[in-house]
Amino acid sequence: MLEPSHNDELPTIPGKRYFTIGEVSELCAVKPHVLRYWEQEFPQLNPVKRRGNRRYYQRQDVLMIRQIRSLLYEQGFTIGGARQRMSGDEARDDTTQYKQLIRQMITELEDVLHVLKN
Repeated sequence: MLEPSHNDELPTIPGKRYFTIGEVSELCAVKPHVLRYWEQEFPQLNPVKRRGNRRYYQRQDVLMIRQIRSLLYEQGFTIGGARQRMSGDEARDDTTQYKQLIRQMITELEDVLHVLKN
């Protein structure tokens, strides 16, 4: 598992529509029970639930989890502080999510360029 300070080293988010809790756990370096707990603490985090209460996260959920992870593990926020930051600074949160999305797209485009060169 990655050290909390290495958020930039998190794996690239694949171009899928839905992710299982196990996949999100690996993509965000957070254990599944922590993800379930965060769902209770952060109302914005609301994955789709299907048969048997199986959770399916979308890309924006994964980005939000990475942002929550950053607030808690890197910036030292408490759960309450992170919750307040997530709900109070939505414009800033959107900017952070867009930056993460742009970084992700750049990585994917560089991969495509590398494949095309070979």
